[in-house]
Amino acid sequence: METLIFLGPPIAISILLSVILGYFGNHILSRGIIFIDIAVAQIAALGTMIGLLLGFAEESFGLQFASYGFTIVIIGVFAFTKFANQKIPQEAYVGIIYCIGLGMALLLAERIVGGSNFISKTITGNILWTTWTDVLFSFLLFSAIGLLHFFFQKPFRAISKDPNHGDSLKQTRLYDMLFYMTFGIVIVKAVPVGGVFLIFILLIAPAASITLFTQNWRKRLIGSWIIGIAGSVLGIFLSYSLNISNGPAIVCLLGILAIALTLFVIVKKSPVEKA
Repeated sequence: METLIFLGPPIAISILLSVILGYFGNHILSRGIIFIDIAVAQIAALGTMIGLLLGFAEESFGLQFASYGFTIVIIGVFAFTKFANQKIPQEAYVGIIYCIGLGMALLLAERIVGGSNFISKTITGNILWTTWTDVLFSFLLFSAIGLLHFFFQKPFRAISKDPNHGDSLKQTRLYDMLFYMTFGIVIVKAVPVGGVFLIFILLIAPAASITLFTQNWRKRLIGSWIIGIAGSVLGIFLSYSLNISNGPAIVCLLGILAIALTLFVIVKKSPVEKA
């Protein structure tokens, strides 16, 4: 019972992250921009480091504002690099943004006390020490974003299926801007809790695993949530029981599951269910 009480907030936040990232993951997978969350997370971390250099205290409003500000700017640049005749894949811009963010973060880390520890924490996260206050704030934030996406679900899904969907390129860019801004807000909130690698695996692995078996959107969502929640909760219990890092434990579980399912499909040659 004491273990369950202690692990309550980490389990609750892992469920919330699995749900919101499972949803975004299916969009990201369909759009073919797999590594965008790593790039966004790195830019958010860069904004935080610049805020620290400017003298803002950790977890202060000013520091969070700097992180969100940098993220929204980069998201805007990404959304408006979509052209009618795309000669360079957007994934290339994602890689460039990530490299710039990481390079600048490493340079700034040399000028911040404990900068290397901050970078390490950005990678591994701190999900085991989540509080119920964190859970409540995350629930309210993710619920608001979920409601917004429910209202705009038709254009968002249409663009994910067809990147050039829309009456005009300008309209598509505006919808993309809204989609990626909300995605960026989720990533900025999620990374300090789970770390870059855990957030990436929750975003991609469950969605990729279920897509092997069905292209039906509703079934993909439900399957992603089941896989993400089960892997996260099991990973937290294993990490606590074996006294190992929680983030890497969940990453390994979900990563191995995705690869195992891929091999299973290859061996069985199961036909993919159509939408």
